Amino acid sequence: MTSNSILVFGDGACSGNPGPGGWGSIIVHPEGRVEELGGGARSTTNNQMELTAVLRGLESLRDTAGEVEVISDSLYVLRGISQWIWGWRKRGWKTAEGGDVLNREIWQALDAEVGRRRKLGQPAIRWSYVKGHAGTPGNERVDEIAVAFSKGSPLQPPLYRGSLLHYFVAIHDLPESREIPPYDPEKNSKRTPVPALAYVSVVNGVPSRHSTWKECEAHVKGRSGAKFKKVTSEAEEKKTWESWGVQPPKTPIQD
Repeated sequence: MTSNSILVFGDGACSGNPGPGGWGSIIVHPEGRVEELGGGARSTTNNQMELTAVLRGLESLRDTAGEVEVISDSLYVLRGISQWIWGWRKRGWKTAEGGDVLNREIWQALDAEVGRRRKLGQPAIRWSYVKGHAGTPGNERVDEIAVAFSKGSPLQPPLYRGSLLHYFVAIHDLPESREIPPYDPEKNSKRTPVPALAYVSVVNGVPSRHSTWKECEAHVKGRSGAKFKKVTSEAEEKKTWESWGVQPPKTPIQD
């Protein structure tokens, strides 16, 4: 991105998850104009508010051409829109495990905004990550807006709209590296990983069990419509086969 890029900061907050929530966005135009946006919902989730913040920011730019950089501390949003969404669309908005994609309506609306800019010949959006609560001024400000809206009136903050010269946030104070960290399922789990009983898959309607992830990956890779999942108990395996609508394989392990 260049110094002529439009910056979009977004963040969400929620008490209870689900519970009362809020979102905040900041739009910074290269000519020196700043616009803060915010809103809330009585019953929502943190992920929904994170998504809404980015969506509303991009919606406000429908009539504005130019490069756009979206900056968020939500890896759920950033990985979803830049990596996972291609598979979701291909599978009819299903996850790799065959379940429904959560927050599908918001994801589809965000996908439509990205597609709209693409169809108009606008440069590809840059999706950038900053660590939350790490002192990045723009990220701290959208968090402040989101939290205030989650608490409801009369605590909603006044939203700034005006010149960058008079803005009270050092909005261009950003970390040099804003790359999205690579995804590691085990490292990013909030719980201690549970050892797998087996890995199960369905390819062309044929169910299989695998003793290791490497074997499972080799079996399903490149197979259209394949489903696969790590199961940690016999009960979970039984539930998985039932949800996929297939009978378990007769053989104990399929390499």
